[in-house]
Amino acid sequence: MVKRLLGALVWAGLAGLAAVALNVAPASAEVFGQSVDGQLGLQNAVTPVAHSIHDFYNLVTAIIIVITLFVLALLVYVMYRFSESRNPTPSRVTHNTLIEVLWTVLPIIILVIIAVPSFKLLNLQYAYPKADLTIKATGYQWYWSHQYPDQGGFSFDSYMLDDEDRNELIEKGIDAPRNLAVDNEVVVPVNKVVHVLVTAEDVLHNWTIPAFGSKTDAVPGRLTATWFKAEREGVFYGQCSELCGINHAFMPIAVRVVSEETFNKWVEARKADDEDAANEIIHEAALALKAKRKVASVAN
Repeated sequence: MVKRLLGALVWAGLAGLAAVALNVAPASAEVFGQSVDGQLGLQNAVTPVAHSIHDFYNLVTAIIIVITLFVLALLVYVMYRFSESRNPTPSRVTHNTLIEVLWTVLPIIILVIIAVPSFKLLNLQYAYPKADLTIKATGYQWYWSHQYPDQGGFSFDSYMLDDEDRNELIEKGIDAPRNLAVDNEVVVPVNKVVHVLVTAEDVLHNWTIPAFGSKTDAVPGRLTATWFKAEREGVFYGQCSELCGINHAFMPIAVRVVSEETFNKWVEARKADDEDAANEIIHEAALALKAKRKVASVAN
């Protein structure tokens, strides 16, 4: 029986190490901005905040695995060493100074190890650097409206695309994932600090992009905020994360990160209230980026 228990302990240890490895390396290292079938771990990070969240997540996961394996080993040892057959006369020992000191001091050390990076992460999330761009996001039942107050104040609504509209984009060679693609994407320049002011007009919503590590409630009558600095071009998706009604699952968020030159062209088209031209600029950028990545993939 003891051999079986020790065998189970070894397998549990291997499973724990595998879990840490999978958390460090998600299932698809080439996919950014959305989850994929069979994925383990978090979405790939593309901002400083998201990278820090992943590091903290992996640290805490490793600590949990070590504690779990230690407790399991202790249970196996106790069941073997102090079984009734080996100890017909139970021990009456009630105190052990060394053990009592250890089980007081070790948890304190573990909490400190967790607390230090936790406080650093909180400071990174909420110590907003100077903004290069500010966007206001307003949640409605059931869509998002986005405004660019420091780019002339233009705004647009973002609705989830139905299958017919998605197929039109797919036929052009543009990716449009189901329940994530929208008609008007939020567009931001790469490697720029973006502040997002978030509110709502009806009920609670939540503006979140997992790959950015950005997540904040949209509260009617209040203004909350988040920030990000995307390190690579592409389109990154999120969904409302606050249960807001019957179509809660159908108000996605799509943020397209483009070069500064493309962003400036897009802004000019939006200022001119030419939605078709603005969308065409984004479609061209999407196709160009897709072609560039395909060439890079073949080269590797």
